[in-house]
Amino acid sequence: MSPQISNNVRTLRRRAGLSQEELAHAAGLSATTVAKIEQGGSVRMESFARLAEALGVDTEALFASGAPHPVPDDKGNRRYLLALRRQLMPPVGLVDAPAAPVTVASRGDLERQIDVAHTHYHADEYDEMARCLPGVLAGTQAALFAAEGDDERRAMLSTHARAQLVTGKYLTQVRQYDLAYQALSSGIRDARSADDQTTAAVGVVGLCWLLLRQDRFSEAQDLAVTTADVVEPRMSSATAGQLAVWGELALRIASASVRNGRKDDADSARRMAASAASALGRESSNFRTHWGTFGPATAAVKTIEDLSLKRDARGVLRDSDQGPLAAEGLRRLGRPSPSSWNRHRLDVVRAHALLGSHQDAMDELKGLHAEAPEWLKHQSIARQLMEDILKRRKRTLTRDMRLMATHLGISG
Repeated sequence: MSPQISNNVRTLRRRAGLSQEELAHAAGLSATTVAKIEQGGSVRMESFARLAEALGVDTEALFASGAPHPVPDDKGNRRYLLALRRQLMPPVGLVDAPAAPVTVASRGDLERQIDVAHTHYHADEYDEMARCLPGVLAGTQAALFAAEGDDERRAMLSTHARAQLVTGKYLTQVRQYDLAYQALSSGIRDARSADDQTTAAVGVVGLCWLLLRQDRFSEAQDLAVTTADVVEPRMSSATAGQLAVWGELALRIASASVRNGRKDDADSARRMAASAASALGRESSNFRTHWGTFGPATAAVKTIEDLSLKRDARGVLRDSDQGPLAAEGLRRLGRPSPSSWNRHRLDVVRAHALLGSHQDAMDELKGLHAEAPEWLKHQSIARQLMEDILKRRKRTLTRDMRLMATHLGISG
C-alpha cells in the first residue's frame, strides 16, 4: 500500500481528534486493522469505506495517486510496450521528423484489424494484442493523413478513434495507466472532432473504468453522469448500441458511487442500468457501438459486486445462481463478457473465503486459472484473496494452493 495512504488516514484521524481505538470503534473495525493501515499494511476496500464514513470524507480522500504495482511475470506484455509508446508518444522537436513509409489500407481493412485486436482482448491474448496494436495505430494514422475531403476525413477520424480506444482498453487491463489515458483521451477527442458521439461515449465508458482503477471515484462518477445525461436514449426508439452505452455509463456511476460511500447515488444508477438492460432484452456485444457486453446478466453481476464490497457473502452466493444468472437465464439472455463473468467469479471466491469454505474458494480459483490464466494474473483482488486463504490455512498447503500462489506472484 502507498505510504501516502497511511499518512492520509493518520492525518485525517488526528484532525478529527480521534485515537486509533476511537476511530476503529466508529468505523466498526478492530483497532488492529486501523493500526495496520497506518503502518502501511494492506486491507480490503470496504475497510477504507468504513473509515471514510467514520471520518466524514469520501473514500477517495484516503487515497493518493501512485504507480500501480507491477504484475508478476509480465515480461511478455512489457516487451511490446515500446512500440506502443512510439505510436502514442512520439518525440516532438522543433522540426518534424520524416514520416516512415506506410502502406495506406482501406477503412474496411482497418476496421477489421481493430475487430481482430478486440477478439484477442476477449481471449486474454494480451501478447498478441500488444503485437498487432502498433501496426493498427500506424495504419489508421496513415489513412487519416491520406484522407481527402471532409467526409472521408471524418470517417477516418472515427476509425482512428476506435483504434485508440481498443489500445486504451488493453493498456488499462495490463495496468499501464498513463499510456492508457493517452490512448483513451486522444480517441475521445478524435471522435468528438468527427461528430461521432457514439464512439466518444464508448471512450468515456473506458476512461471511467481507468479512473476507477486509479481510485478517482468522484471524477469517474461526475464524468459518467455528465455523459449519460447527453446520450440518454428514448427507450421506445433507441438502438441496441444506444441502450448499451447508456447502461454501461450507469454501471460506471454505480461502481464509483458505491466505492465512494454514496449509497443513494449507487442505488439510482443501478436502477438506470436495470432499465437499460430490460429494454435491451438480452446481452449485446458490439465494440463499434459500446464498450463491452451489456444486458440483464451483466447488470446482475455488477449488482452482486456491491454485495461483495459490503462483505455480504451469503447474499453473493444466494444471488449468483438466480434470475439472469441461473443456467436457464444465461441460456436465454446470453452471458456477460469473459472479463465481467470472471470478475463475478472472484466475488464468489471472496464469499466462500469469508465463510471459511477455502476448498470451495480454491475450486473457483482453479476454474479461473484453467479458463483465463493471463487475465487472472492481472487481478490484484485474486492475489489478495489467495493471500488471505494462505494466512487462514491451519494445515499444510495443498499442491493446488502452492501452484496458485506461484502463478499470482505470492512469495513466502
